[in-house]
Amino acid sequence: MVGVAVGLFVVAAATMLVTTQLNDNRRLLLETQVQQDLRATADIITRQIRRAAHWDKAHLSVAQPDVPAAVNPLAMVAPDAAPSAQVEFFYDSPTGEVGPFGFRRNGDLIQSRIGGGWQDLTDRRTLKITSFNVNPVNGPALALTCDKLCADGTKDCWPRLTVRALEVEMEGQAASDPSVRRSLTTFVRLRNDWIPSLACPA
Repeated sequence: MVGVAVGLFVVAAATMLVTTQLNDNRRLLLETQVQQDLRATADIITRQIRRAAHWDKAHLSVAQPDVPAAVNPLAMVAPDAAPSAQVEFFYDSPTGEVGPFGFRRNGDLIQSRIGGGWQDLTDRRTLKITSFNVNPVNGPALALTCDKLCADGTKDCWPRLTVRALEVEMEGQAASDPSVRRSLTTFVRLRNDWIPSLACPA
C-alpha cells in the first residue's frame, strides 16, 4: 500500500510538472507569435510610409531663370499635426499609381489602403489589434537661404523646410488568449521633406 501511495504521488507530481511545462510552452509560443506579427506589420508600415511624397518630377522643383519652381503635389501626409488612428499619403509608385495609400485601425484589424480600397494587413484569427496610433513628430521649420531679403528687410518670406517623421504605436493581443499582450513603437523618418513654397524674393 505504501508503494502504491508513493507511486501515485510521483505520477501526480509528474503530471503537474508536464502540465505546467505545456502551459508555459504554449504561452511562450503565443507571445512570440504576437510579437512577430506586430514586428512584421510595423516593417510593412515603415517601408511604405518612407516612400511618402516621392515625386518622379522632382527636378521641376529646381529653380531656373524665368521658370518658377514647382511644389511637390504629392507632399501631403496626414496626420500632419495631431495624433490619429489612420495615416494617408501619396507617392509615385512603379505601377504609375499615386495613391492615396495608407494604414488604419478598423476594429481589431490594421488595414492597408491599396488600389482605392482597404485590405486586411493583420489576421484576427491570430492577432487582435487593441491600439493603433500615428503621432507626427516633425522637426522645426528651417529657413532656406535666398539671395535677397524680403521686402520688409527680414527673412520671414524665405522658403521653409520641415523634416518630417511619424511615431507609430501598436498594441495587440493573442486571439486565443487575451492575457498575452504586446506593444510596439517604431519611428519613421520620411525621406521627402516638406517645403510648401520655393519662392525667393525677386
